[in-house]
Amino acid sequence: MRTRKQLVTKGFIAALAAGLLMSCQGKQAGSSTTATTPAAGTGTPAAAGSFKIAYVDLDSLETHFEYFKEKKGLLEQKQQQMDNQLKGKARALQAEYEDLQRRASSLTQEQGEAAQRSLMSKQQQLEQEAQNLRASYAEQETKFNEELQKRLDDFLKTFNADKRFAYIFSYRSNASNILYKDPAYDVTGDVIKGMNDNGAAAAK
Repeated sequence: MRTRKQLVTKGFIAALAAGLLMSCQGKQAGSSTTATTPAAGTGTPAAAGSFKIAYVDLDSLETHFEYFKEKKGLLEQKQQQMDNQLKGKARALQAEYEDLQRRASSLTQEQGEAAQRSLMSKQQQLEQEAQNLRASYAEQETKFNEELQKRLDDFLKTFNADKRFAYIFSYRSNASNILYKDPAYDVTGDVIKGMNDNGAAAAK
């Protein structure tokens, strides 16, 4: 009588599923956008002799610039959908592995080998899909940041068309080379209002 072998080893596919679930959670977002995008603030710039400077608080700009909040929300929705999709498929693969474990003792060697090859193929497909989705999201995020940067740059060219400022710096809490800032030089509020007004006008 032919001896039936249990071909599926414990741990097969389980490590894959766990890894995919962790990778889905890893980017939460963080993924968050970092561009030199809009922030809020108020104030009228002061002059230092004939050399005038100003700064824009990016944290505040991101909080109050309506276009940024809208687009960031859409990106976060896409990321959540991607994560849910990958998690669901990883759980389905894990369930298929566990079912094979339960049935392994009743399978012939050929059947067990075929089932194992099928699981390995699905594992590879899921890994490729996860890689493609992450690459697509990263591309969208990069385009998002580039668009926001361009919007800010274009606005500041108009905002400073009279050449009243020699420099307009960006400031971000815990991520700036500016060690001290005087609120008198803060033009963030004007920038936010102007960019929001531009967005409202474009939407009409």
